[in-house]
Amino acid sequence: MSDFELIKNVAYLEPVNSFSEMAKDEFCHQLNINCFSTPLTTIKQIVDYVTQNPDTVGVLPVENTLDGTIRESMDCLMTCQNPNIRIISEIIMPVEYCLLSKTTEFYSITGLIATPRLIGKCQDFIKNELPMNLNIIESPTMLEAAHSLNNYNLTYASIGNKKIAESCMLNILKENIHDDKHNQTRYVLIGDIETNPTGKDKTTIAFRTNDTPGALLEILKIFLENNINLTYIASRPSKVELNEYIFIVNFEGHIKNSNMLKAINEIRPKTSFLRYLGSYKCA
Repeated sequence: MSDFELIKNVAYLEPVNSFSEMAKDEFCHQLNINCFSTPLTTIKQIVDYVTQNPDTVGVLPVENTLDGTIRESMDCLMTCQNPNIRIISEIIMPVEYCLLSKTTEFYSITGLIATPRLIGKCQDFIKNELPMNLNIIESPTMLEAAHSLNNYNLTYASIGNKKIAESCMLNILKENIHDDKHNQTRYVLIGDIETNPTGKDKTTIAFRTNDTPGALLEILKIFLENNINLTYIASRPSKVELNEYIFIVNFEGHIKNSNMLKAINEIRPKTSFLRYLGSYKCA
């Protein structure tokens, strides 16, 4: 029995039928997780929930191609009470929107129900492929827009994702109707589970350097000397003192590799804070 077969719950960011729930479904499919799921309101709630329930894992969004790094996810992971809660898997989800309707006839559409945000994200499609006299009705959420179709005739459509189409039993009239075709979000799965090397892994750590000249350079040299390829480095305020920063670093390889352990042991004395955030297969 694998560690993932012992998982009883997966926490993810609400609302239901969101891209976070789609990411949860994909993690469960890839890792053969069959259990309950719990939508929660905030990223901190997810991290706290996983910390308090050892048979639970959580799905966090960490990076988006348009909006950049989602700092709250890494900040909450760095500061959670259980240091064994770490990243155990990652996936990259395309952010794709579709035109949904109860009808199957695309050219019969005369009305559109959608959130103002999605109307803005699908301007080219709305302008070029839907009628000029289109009746647009604003809705607060994707799910409410889909449910609202029950109040109108078959010539109305909504904008949503494939999960909403499935759960509300709607037809997908057009896929990929959003303007930015390259929008993607990287999600990670966190939990108190130890991973094994796959040969295509990455490792994430966070550290704060000692307050000495050239401290960061000394640490970066250790990666070079151990033939470790850095793929990402970012800094953020430590939230403890002004002009004090924590660095988050991704690099190729698994923590169980001998050169990785050697590098971490060499780095540790040169930091005032160091936290291992996980080794996991690259998406």
